[in-house]
Amino acid sequence: MTNLFAFGERLDGYTVPVLNERAVRAAAGIVFFFAIVSFMNAWLTGNFRPTRVFVVAFLVDFTLRIFVNPRLAPSLILGQWIVRQQQPEYVGAPQKRFAWAIGFVLALAMLYLVVIQHVVGPINLFVCAACLVLLFFEAAFGICIGCKVYNAFSKDQAQLCPGGVCAYEPAPGAGGSVGQGLTVLAFAALIGAWGNWVKGHDPYVPAAQAAAIAPTPKVPKAMDAAEAERCKVPDFAKAMGHEDKWKLHNNCP
Repeated sequence: MTNLFAFGERLDGYTVPVLNERAVRAAAGIVFFFAIVSFMNAWLTGNFRPTRVFVVAFLVDFTLRIFVNPRLAPSLILGQWIVRQQQPEYVGAPQKRFAWAIGFVLALAMLYLVVIQHVVGPINLFVCAACLVLLFFEAAFGICIGCKVYNAFSKDQAQLCPGGVCAYEPAPGAGGSVGQGLTVLAFAALIGAWGNWVKGHDPYVPAAQAAAIAPTPKVPKAMDAAEAERCKVPDFAKAMGHEDKWKLHNNCP
């Protein structure tokens, strides 16, 4: 019978508890999807409600992962089901617990800032960006950044790392040649130039049509002194060129 409070599986042939890396990456992809949707919703429209819902869901999921059992975390349950027909790739559980603890701390910070205090500012952007980077690298590349940090603080170095990176020494030039790097740069330059041309020669939105669909400018409403003080754009927002977004996020004219 599986122990309710356990972190990782004890399997024959493995000296440390393990997790299925394929399920972990699938779960990271699921969480990343909802994270980026809620983040962009807040950034582009000033609607923080999806973010507040996501932060609580994220915190509950990671609480179950770390303090109860990863097998009970909803994202990992879904991830395990999605990859159920793939051969498991077992990795060490201790470093994953440390990495997820970083996510848990970031989730606590977002709970305080966004859900409880309704703070709007660069600190939110930094914490959200950190979460998105960690999740994206895990889901897209199988790179656990938190696991690398684990080695810097733990006397017991990580074992059974994804892709065998703990013990594998890549051959010289394994990452590609200089010619391949120049190919990527040339491709980026070509697409950048094409994007710039399209911006100035878009046949699908003529100037007259663009003017017709342009939103009617809002007429600023009269504000009392308290509201005017609340809507005073702080210096950090001006320095970032974030003045309009700050007004949007704070529901100011």
